[in-house]
Amino acid sequence: MCLAIPGRLEKITSELDETFRIGNVSFDGIMKEVNLSLVPEAKTGDYVLVHVGAAIGIISEEEAEQTMEALKLMGEDLELNPED
Repeated sequence: MCLAIPGRLEKITSELDETFRIGNVSFDGIMKEVNLSLVPEAKTGDYVLVHVGAAIGIISEEEAEQTMEALKLMGEDLELNPED
């Protein structure tokens, strides 16, 4: 099973050409460097889904917030039931 995490593109840090770009993405305040090659249309302020260090899609802010909330709830459930 694969999991993509939503984050907000804060800054494009490297741009070799129109397609190959690297950016800083915030995941609820945690900044990571992300490859933007699969989403060449992504711009600062967009919410992107990130899998294994690469942005694979652009989503709305609302969808990003809902997904992060669901992930937080799953994490809380795992903490309450570590043997499940």
